[in-house]
Amino acid sequence: MSDTREQDYQARIAIYPRSVKGRFRTLKWGILALAYAVYFLLPWVRWHRDYGAAQAVLFDIPGRRFYLFDLIVYPQDIFWLAGFLMIAAMLLFLVTGLAGRVFCGYFCFQTLWTDVYMLFERLVQGERPARIRLSKQPWGAEKILKLGATHALWLLTAFATGLTFTLYWADAPTLFKEIFTGQAPFPAYATTVFLTVTTYVMAGLAREQVCTYMCPYARFQSVMFDRDTLIVSYDDKRGEGSAGRAKVAAGLKTREERQAKGVGDCIDCGYCVQVCPTGIDIRNGLQYQCIHCALCVDACDTIMDKMNWPRGLIRYTSENALEGKPTRLLKLKNIGYGVALAIMVVLLAWSILTQPQLDASVAQVRQPLFVQLSDGAIQNSYEIKINNKTQQTVALRIELHGLEGAELDTGRIDVVHLTPEHSTRVLARVRYHVSDPSVHQREILFRVVPLDNEDLSVLELPSHFYSR
Repeated sequence: MSDTREQDYQARIAIYPRSVKGRFRTLKWGILALAYAVYFLLPWVRWHRDYGAAQAVLFDIPGRRFYLFDLIVYPQDIFWLAGFLMIAAMLLFLVTGLAGRVFCGYFCFQTLWTDVYMLFERLVQGERPARIRLSKQPWGAEKILKLGATHALWLLTAFATGLTFTLYWADAPTLFKEIFTGQAPFPAYATTVFLTVTTYVMAGLAREQVCTYMCPYARFQSVMFDRDTLIVSYDDKRGEGSAGRAKVAAGLKTREERQAKGVGDCIDCGYCVQVCPTGIDIRNGLQYQCIHCALCVDACDTIMDKMNWPRGLIRYTSENALEGKPTRLLKLKNIGYGVALAIMVVLLAWSILTQPQLDASVAQVRQPLFVQLSDGAIQNSYEIKINNKTQQTVALRIELHGLEGAELDTGRIDVVHLTPEHSTRVLARVRYHVSDPSVHQREILFRVVPLDNEDLSVLELPSHFYSR
């Protein structure tokens, strides 16, 4: 039983990634800086509106609307979210089919926050050898001080992350002040604490285990790969030769000497393994733990430059290219992803750009479906909901068409005055003296007519009148 448990479960082996410089590391820093700037600064960006919040991006749950710059999203526009998620999924499929897990390596929140956490770790504890020595040395003042400072920076970053996320859901300056004066509502504190803890655990303590064990994308990514997908790969033929890899030694210092003896270009320095954030050896082939961050490419290129040998021993390439075959990126699968993605983007953009500034819906009250009055007339009741998406108050009149001789009763509401970004419900009763008892259902049309705004269109709401 103990042998089985030892095979099934293994304690985490700490990984101490080494820093590296290169084009992909520079690209990752650039993306990280942009992502952090957008995330942490966006809640503080002010935005002028004639009516409503003065915050550029605000998710107003009590007001049941989301502010995204000049776009205001209402509950009835929730299908936009479905469209956005479909676009994101299709984009992920397309990018994965073309270039593997580049999303994981460059854009994933887990990667972006883990990179910053590892940066703090290096700044406080030193480079890889120093961190390894620190972990092995007995507890003392130096170890407590350095580890304490590291975790303090991690917690500070995690708290800033949680607090910033919370600020998206209310007026940022106001909520920020309320949080630090103890006046914020409980959900604000709960959300901040929850995200502080999860960020600290995921980016600081779990790290590569999130990518390896928790993220489902690591498990099904290979389904979207093919032999033309660009992935981070080790050129086994060049690196191993016929005699395998070997360190630089007497008689093995130049490419000519190594090739004469059948030795490959890989000098077995281990740099590519040391910089890997998930601790794998790319020379063993494609592995599900690889997030395609290409730091091993930078590491290998650095060594090749020092040796004055050609770059590309580790590079973005395809299995077909490694075998000397042509790589075809414009395949039917990728073209299909691209076409579907373009259609979805166009449809979503069209829906947003053509959204009506005023919308309404009608629902018939069905309990009871109709009522017969004392004078013999039949009465049906309807609930008309009107939403004002404009930045000004509108005056509206409700009219009834399609049922000659019918009477429309909206109570004391002759004209509906609706303030900006608000909705209202109007109970409308239709009374009609039925002339032909054999007809039980008649088509009617409610018209919502703007009275003082020529830019708004008349809304037509079809419904039915029932007499039995």
